[in-house]
Amino acid sequence: MNANEPREQGAGGWSQFGDQPPSAGGFPRRETVIMNQPPPPKPPRRGFFVGRKTIAGLALAAVAVGGGAVGAVAATAFQDTTVVSAPSPVFKAASNQLTVAQVAQKVQPSVVMIQGQTGEGSGVVLSDDGLILTNNHVVVGAGQGGQMTVKFNDGKTAKASVVGTDPSTDLAVIRADGVSGLTKASLGDSDQLQVGDAVLAIGSPLGLDGSVTAGIVSALNRTVTVGGEQDQQQQLPPGWGQQREQQQGQESGATTLGDAIQTDAAINPGNSGGALVNAAGQVIGINSAIATNGGSSGNIGVGFAIPVNTAKQVSDQLISGGKVTHAFLGVSVTDATGDVPGALIRQVTSGSPADKAGLKQGDLITKIGNTPVEGGDTVVGQVRGFKVGQQVQITYMRDGKSSNVSVTLEEKK
Repeated sequence: MNANEPREQGAGGWSQFGDQPPSAGGFPRRETVIMNQPPPPKPPRRGFFVGRKTIAGLALAAVAVGGGAVGAVAATAFQDTTVVSAPSPVFKAASNQLTVAQVAQKVQPSVVMIQGQTGEGSGVVLSDDGLILTNNHVVVGAGQGGQMTVKFNDGKTAKASVVGTDPSTDLAVIRADGVSGLTKASLGDSDQLQVGDAVLAIGSPLGLDGSVTAGIVSALNRTVTVGGEQDQQQQLPPGWGQQREQQQGQESGATTLGDAIQTDAAINPGNSGGALVNAAGQVIGINSAIATNGGSSGNIGVGFAIPVNTAKQVSDQLISGGKVTHAFLGVSVTDATGDVPGALIRQVTSGSPADKAGLKQGDLITKIGNTPVEGGDTVVGQVRGFKVGQQVQITYMRDGKSSNVSVTLEEKK
């Protein structure tokens, strides 16, 4: 998704031409500039995707869309000097944002490069004594006796060991040995994200540690299937041309995730486990997957990150106990084949939460929680993001009739 805002020079009016807009079909004559006027105020320093051009664009957009008081101020700014001095809209959020360089400088010391026998990736520092959050598929080799090396932003390296892994969410925590005084990352709130928010992806794509790429939040609540770094073309969301039966993410090395953050910030192999940060320099996601076109051209600009709220919940459990509890619904699902999108229940486990709630084989799940269901992956990914004991509303169709049921999720044994 593209988010191209109209861009005009200056903070308001037609400052590069004078107080009057150009006539149709030509530029204004230089003598139309009013002399002896005080110089316009110096434009603010350009911020993280928000600068003087953007502010002007937003003001003009208010004329076209909103009208009203704001539109009146912007529209009458072309008439005479008495109205030009009227108060203009103030975009405080824009002035409070950091520049791209400031965000990068703030976050880079908290992002590391991880090298192992089976590949390499990135990680986010959680504590000053060496706890690091990353993807499970980055450290899977180390779980089988492999060795890991962590390279920090200052060029220093340290050996690392696994604290705990959670294949179901593709997250892991490792500890760098013999280190102290690290700069831990500032974690944000992924629930506050909105489509269009500016973000940076920081990590080690293709072995290039400390790399920074910029973009926006392209979409939220995506369901994606992630795997190993060397199988990036299998990391495709539903609808990308890959035909397969949804079997609760049991494919070799694959994990289905719900509520993923989609971004157009460039993400490549090696970015996995790295940070997706907002304009305040807070980590709001863990970069985990990319979507490719299935050929040899590599990344096409669609990346996915695990929300940091999920990552915090999982990492806290891994650090405190070495394992993670997961919610259990108790259904086997596949994609619907009719005109109505959804997940068709193929089997209900006896005594499971789904069974207790009255769901049956042949029911078509069309919504789980607040998320519309596009296919079996949506159900799998959403359930993995819920907590044990959480009550979830499920909308389903049976015999052509839509119904709702509340299901209390239990711990997966």
